[in-house]
Amino acid sequence: MNLHSRFPAITDLRARARRRIPHFVWEYLDSATGVEATQRRNRTALDKVLFDPSILHGAWEPDLTTTLLGQAYPLPIGIAPVGMSGLIWPGAEQMLARIAAQEGIPYTLSTVATQLPEDVGPHAGDHGWFQLYPPRDPGIRDDILKRVKSSGFNTLVLTVDVPVASRRERQTRGGLTNPPKLTPRLALQAARCPAWLNGIRKTGMPRMRLMDSYSDVKTALPSTQHIGYLLRTSPDWDYFKSLRDVWDGLLIVKGVGRADDAARLTDEGADAIWVSNHAGRQFDGGPAAIETLPAIRAATPLPVIFDSGIGGGLDVLRAIAVGADFVMLGRAFHYGLGAFGARGAAHVLDILRQDMISNMGQIGAKSFAALPNCLRSIQ
Repeated sequence: MNLHSRFPAITDLRARARRRIPHFVWEYLDSATGVEATQRRNRTALDKVLFDPSILHGAWEPDLTTTLLGQAYPLPIGIAPVGMSGLIWPGAEQMLARIAAQEGIPYTLSTVATQLPEDVGPHAGDHGWFQLYPPRDPGIRDDILKRVKSSGFNTLVLTVDVPVASRRERQTRGGLTNPPKLTPRLALQAARCPAWLNGIRKTGMPRMRLMDSYSDVKTALPSTQHIGYLLRTSPDWDYFKSLRDVWDGLLIVKGVGRADDAARLTDEGADAIWVSNHAGRQFDGGPAAIETLPAIRAATPLPVIFDSGIGGGLDVLRAIAVGADFVMLGRAFHYGLGAFGARGAAHVLDILRQDMISNMGQIGAKSFAALPNCLRSIQ
């Protein structure tokens, strides 16, 4: 099957994935928090970033390459961390790590993934990043860092926008607990999705294996208050400084939404700033992430990474035009997995690539550096 002929957009993959993933898993993947207004604001604000089309610029191929933190990439795109990735699609972490290695882009493994860093790192090669939810115990923190580094992850991503569990009401109504358990209600949903269920039978019910290795807690918890919350802390500036002291690799801070925080992180030794509002999954009363990006770009000379609401290649161009150096996507790659497994996730990357080429041709941008000059307005 030619996927481009029937599934030319990420929304097409999303629709197919929804039919192939059990409802309780879908609610975990696709939901935000509150009334999901921030999720909608992300989309609306991206749509307000406009370009002026260009004419009579002849035939040419745009340059899609970029450099981030001293490394060259064929695209300004990476795979963002998604907790419990292997619940969404069995074997997801290894699949995505292999795709990242093959395509030469970053793959970010979550602290609350279903696989251990030792089991995923070799698949990612030199392209593995590790996302850290900060452990309260310095001994656990240092042991995780040691394991991560020995598994080949040399870039650490500290997430700072999850100080407490969000409510995620839609996810809660879905009935998911941690570790996941197939109650009669959820088992019926799973039975309607045979490809997902067959995969789970091979891998076993997913657990947060890294977190499990530091705790013997057996009690089922709500999905919004998983075992990670029993072990981690809400970091402060002193925590960041101590982490900077013990981690000798690249350190990115994810979840930044204010220019003054970006400026201070620059002074305190961060290597890059990751602008994100967690795609609306943590707080429903804040601005769209793209609205905060220009001020953060102006506040720091560091590389700026962006996520939240990206739905296609045009959105990638929008983010770069208003200040991002690099763009990460999480849900989109999991829509691809749910639709067609590893082939679907690879197709997501090709959709993004072709979409960028098409839109850069329309506005006459031969490189990403030209995008700000093509920008019309942010209304």
